[in-house]
Amino acid sequence: MCGSKRSQAGFTLVELVSVLVLIGILAAVAVPRLTGLRAFDEVGFLNETQAVLRYAQKTAIASRRTVCVAFTAATATLTIASAAGVAACDTPLAGPTGETPPYAVSARNSGATYSPIPANFSFNALGQPSNAQTIAMTGVGAVTVEAETGYVH
Repeated sequence: MCGSKRSQAGFTLVELVSVLVLIGILAAVAVPRLTGLRAFDEVGFLNETQAVLRYAQKTAIASRRTVCVAFTAATATLTIASAAGVAACDTPLAGPTGETPPYAVSARNSGATYSPIPANFSFNALGQPSNAQTIAMTGVGAVTVEAETGYVH
């Protein structure tokens, strides 16, 4: 048996490196998606809330009518006054691309909620809110509507 090759079981260096590279790629792609997806959706809900409030303000200015924002734990819905000078919002507001009224934003699958549920308010024809708002959302942060200007941030 002297001079013959012994059979050895095991992996080559190329095979080991290939497996490590594949594990690294999977870890870099899959782990953040699995752990960070909920946070991504919650931030999306925050951004959508800001957008719907800005849309409400701009619609109030452009149409010279009152636009109301009504909240539940997971939605914000817009309605508009039927005529200029009318304070009550009695007509569902369509979205910017003609979505079926009323235009609303909802938490969907994110798990985020408005906490506590904000008071309903409105934007007048000048774009000023009926009262200043700080709209808190669980795990994400808050949206603020300034009292005098209606600036949403």
